[in-house]
Amino acid sequence: MSDEHDYQGPATIRAEDRELSTEVVLRGFFQPIDGKYRWYGRAAADEAIDELAAGRKTAVLLRTSDGEAPATLSEPDPWGRYRITGTGKPPFAVDFPLQD
Repeated sequence: MSDEHDYQGPATIRAEDRELSTEVVLRGFFQPIDGKYRWYGRAAADEAIDELAAGRKTAVLLRTSDGEAPATLSEPDPWGRYRITGTGKPPFAVDFPLQD
């Protein structure tokens, strides 16, 4: 973890009975308007993720050494890294309690 990221390191993406190992960079924030914790980031460019997501939104389970959470893979950036978003308890440690 760095001052810029809440989590940076290895992760597993699970969807459609497949598990893919990847590297992710994640961060999050508490949204006071709706009272929810929102987290987001990118998965490293990987041909297996390209095949799984095929450029479309894909529901996945993202797992790190700190936990797991449902997430959505969405559009890849120009470097082939897929955006990951989630709401609620993230798959990384936070310094305050969160409800599921």
